[in-house]
Amino acid sequence: MAKEITRIVLTGGPAAGKTTLISRILKEFKPEDGWHVITIPETATELISGFGIRPFGNCVTMEEFQYFVIEDQLHKEKLALKAAQMVPEEKVLLIYDRAVMDDKAYVSDSQFKEILSHFGKTEEQILSGYDAVLHLVTCAKGAEYAYNFGNAARYESLEDARAKDDLTLRAWSAHPSLYIIDNSIDFEDKINRAIAQIYRIVGQSAPAVEKRKFLISMPDCETLTEKYGAVSVEMMQIYLNSPNPQVERRIRQQKNGGEPGYFKPVPNKNLLKTEWGWEIDPIGFRNTLNQVYSRYRLPIIITENGLGAHDKLEEDGTIRDDYRIEYLQRHIEQMQLAIDDGVQMMGYCPWSAVDLISTHEGFDKRYAIGVVGCKCY
Repeated sequence: MAKEITRIVLTGGPAAGKTTLISRILKEFKPEDGWHVITIPETATELISGFGIRPFGNCVTMEEFQYFVIEDQLHKEKLALKAAQMVPEEKVLLIYDRAVMDDKAYVSDSQFKEILSHFGKTEEQILSGYDAVLHLVTCAKGAEYAYNFGNAARYESLEDARAKDDLTLRAWSAHPSLYIIDNSIDFEDKINRAIAQIYRIVGQSAPAVEKRKFLISMPDCETLTEKYGAVSVEMMQIYLNSPNPQVERRIRQQKNGGEPGYFKPVPNKNLLKTEWGWEIDPIGFRNTLNQVYSRYRLPIIITENGLGAHDKLEEDGTIRDDYRIEYLQRHIEQMQLAIDDGVQMMGYCPWSAVDLISTHEGFDKRYAIGVVGCKCY
C-alpha cells in the first residue's frame, strides 16, 4: 500500500480557532486508526515569542521580518515532509499552522515576490506544495465577543484583524482547494465543519457527532436560597397592538427585590426569528450566561428557553420537529461553551418536558418535547 500524505494548511485572520482545531484533529485522526499527524507550528509566533524577533518595537521592519519567517517555514516544511516519509503509518496528515502564502498578507505584492525570489521560489511553486487550504474566518467577523489578546504575539485590534483576514484570504485565493470556514452559527459548529471538510479532503466520511442525554432531578428551591443566596425575579410583559402583524411590540416589567424596571426589546435584524417573531440567538445566550455569572457568581439554571411552533401531527402519529431539535441543540452547545468559560450551570429547562399549549396566541403554538393530546384541537 502506497503511503498517503495529505498536506493541509490552516489559515485565516487572528483569533480564528486554529489552535482549537489542531487539538481536535489530533483527537480525530488517531494512531490506532492508522493515522500519523505531523503539525508544523506557526513560525511568526515562534519568532516573536521565542526569539524576540518582532516586526514592531523598532526591532526589524515587516519586510525584514518576512525573510526570517519564510526561511524558517521552508526549512520546517522540508523536514516535515521527510518525517512523513519516515514514519511507519501509511496515512499521514501534515497540518500547517499557517504557511508561506500567509506572509503575503503583511507586505506588498512586489515585496512578497522579491522575498520568494530570494529563496528561488514562485507563488505557483509554493501553492503546489499544499493539497488543501482551510481558511478559518477571524472571530472579529461575526463573533467579536470571543476576540482576545491571549496570544502573546497578537497585537491586532478588531479592525486590523478583519483587514488581515481579508488579506490572508486574498493571498490564498489562487489555490484550487480553498475552503472557507466562517462564524455563521457558533464556534463548536465551526470546528465541526472544519473537521468534516478534512475528512472529505482525505476521502472519508465524517463520523456522526456524539449526542448525550441527561436526566436531572428538580432542585430544592429553599436549598437554593439558603445555600447560594438565590433570589426570585418577578417579570411581567405587556404586549402592544401593532399596525404590522409581522412586528411584535412589548414592554417588560422586571422586579428583583427593589423597584421594578421597564425594558423595551429592540429587534435585531441579523437574527433568525420564530413564527411568532421571537429572536433566536444562541451566541447571545452564551454572552448572557457569562454576564450574569460574572455579576452574581452563583450557579445558574435556565427555567424557560423552549421553542413554540406550529407542530404538525403526521399520519403515523409523530411530530417531526427537527427545527426544535436544532434550536435546543444550538443553545445547549452554547451553554457548554459557557461552562468552558467558567460559568457554573445547574440545568437547562426548555419549559415543560410534556406538551402544553400557549393561550397567548389562541392555543396555537406548542412547546412539546413529548407530545400529548394533539387530537383535542
